Formats: sequence, structure tokens, C-alpha cells
Amino acid sequence: MKVLGLETSCDETGLAIFDSDHLAEGKNGLLGQVLYSQIELHATYGGVVPELASRDHIRKLVPLLDELLKLCQISKDEIDAIAFTKGPGLIGALMTGALFGRSLAYGLGVPAIGVHHMEGHLLSPLLGDNPPRFPFVSLLVSGGHTLLVAAYGIGEYEILGESIDDAAGECFDKAAKMLGLPYPGGPNVASLAETGDANAYDLPRPMLHKGLDFSFSGMKTAVHNLIKDTEGSDTDAKVRADIAASFQHAVVDTLVKKCVKALKQTGMSQLVIAGGVSANLHLRESLEVELAKINATVHYAPLELCTDNGAMIAYAGYQRLKAGQADDLAVSCVPRWSLSELPALV
Repeated sequence: MKVLGLETSCDETGLAIFDSDHLAEGKNGLLGQVLYSQIELHATYGGVVPELASRDHIRKLVPLLDELLKLCQISKDEIDAIAFTKGPGLIGALMTGALFGRSLAYGLGVPAIGVHHMEGHLLSPLLGDNPPRFPFVSLLVSGGHTLLVAAYGIGEYEILGESIDDAAGECFDKAAKMLGLPYPGGPNVASLAETGDANAYDLPRPMLHKGLDFSFSGMKTAVHNLIKDTEGSDTDAKVRADIAASFQHAVVDTLVKKCVKALKQTGMSQLVIAGGVSANLHLRESLEVELAKINATVHYAPLELCTDNGAMIAYAGYQRLKAGQADDLAVSCVPRWSLSELPALV
């Protein structure tokens, strides 16, 4: 089964084709993928402008599909099913991909299915070289989401904890803006932090010892106050690097300790981490060190699948299509959608 995956939940237009025949041959099943990022479009504004994102998805979907088909050396008529991101995300952006995917599926006479964006992230490490096996704890950490999930099988998810305010990636973006760094914040803060002292400033770790929920707004406020207090320093460049390093260390420390706590609480020994922030090298290094102490392992999505992409949607869609699930002709998107609401595969 060749499944076309469409991801348009925010500011990346991602398309990919997953072929189950290649999966049977011992490969990961991914025939090819293309990705267009709107970073330059939104950088001027310091964040994603929803209306501009929607319009850009409309402009890019057709040429990206043509590029993908050429890359995979197949025609549209060889597509057996289409999966599109149904939610959560920006409603306008979601609708562009959903309407495009549903219309194309109708024209080709093939089934279509709306996929949960975070289920796509959660399952993306299964496309890696060392895929985990259920059950496992998953840390899903990105610009819009931060949550810990106990995954017992596809669709069998228990939310252990989530952010009650800003997501970790969102906090990175805001800290970057306060430090005068361009959008997106995550990689730019990480780059500046390389030359800084992570122990220079003791930033707060909100809710560190209160269950498995997260809170990052306090870190954002602490960075703002720190920048204000150190403004005009003779060593301004060094101070900024130290603030970036201390901030990154505080976020990573919080994420790692919550992950360790979740593994101990569930009795599981595997952690899966996915989402844009999972590409952060300091986070990966810290997780490997701390999880080794409790005889647990950590699994990541391939780096090219950490950010939003069509491959994860194609793969998640394939799993549900294979189980007999499909959408009817009505197109509906869900900007807010809990993973716990998804049906389990039987």
C-alpha cells in the first residue's frame, strides 16, 4: 500500500509517500519525502502568522506533490490512500491540507484518513534504525506541545503530564526573541549557548517536584528579568551566551527529570522522544546519561523527522488504514485534540 502523507498543521508543508511493500523488505517503508519550511516568511514577525501560513500552504502543495512523485518515480494513479493532518494545529493551515488531501483522494478513488499530528510524532521513531517496541513512555516536545505519554499500543495512550502554559519550544522562541535572536528560537538559542556557561545563572524549574505536568512561563519571566538586570554590561556578548546556556540547561534539566520520574512511575524501561525540540543535542546527551543510571533506553526519530513532516503522517495513516479505518467525504479539522481521544487499533 502506497500512502501519501500531507502535513500542514503549522508552518511546514510536508509531503511523503510510505510504501508497505518496502516495509516488508526490511526497509523503513519511506519511498521519499519533500518539505518546505516557511521560516523566512515568518521570521520578520518573530513567530507564525496563521493567515500567511495558510496561504503559503496553498501555493506549495501542488508543486511539492509534483516534486515528490518525480522523486519517488511514481504517478498519482499509483497512490493507494491519502493521510492528512486533521489536528491539532492552526485551523486554516489544517484545512488547506485536509481539503487538498480529501479532494485528491476522491479524484483518485482511494480512501483518505485524517491523522492526529502528535500521534504522527509519537510513532515517527518507529521509522528509525532502532525502533522501540510497545509499551514505552513518550516525551512529545515541540513549539506547540509538551507532554508525557504512556503508550501501550497504537491508539492506546495515557497522558501522564503536559504543560499547563507555554510549550518548551514556544518558550525557546520567546527567550530567543528577548535575546535578540532570530526565529525559530530553538536552534538559535542552542547555538548561542555553546559559548556560554550553563551554570552562570540559576534559573527556576517550575513544578519540578509536582507530578508530571510542566510549566515554562516562569522560566520565560526569569529570562526577561535577567536580561533587564544585566543590560548594559561591559561583557554583553558573554552575558547573553551565559543566559542562553543557563536557560537551555534549565529547560533540559526539567524535561529530563520529568522523564526519569515518568519511567519510574510506570515501571517502563523505554523512552521515546519526538518533536522539534527532540533535535536539541544537550537534551539528547542529558537523557542518555540519566537514563543509563536507571537501566533505561532512549529512542529518537531520525533527525530529518524531528520537525513536522509528511513521513510521520503517512506512516500513522497507514497503520490506521491497515486496521480498516478511513474518513467519509466530510472534512473536519480539530485545532485542539487530545491523544487520549483516539481509538485503539484492534
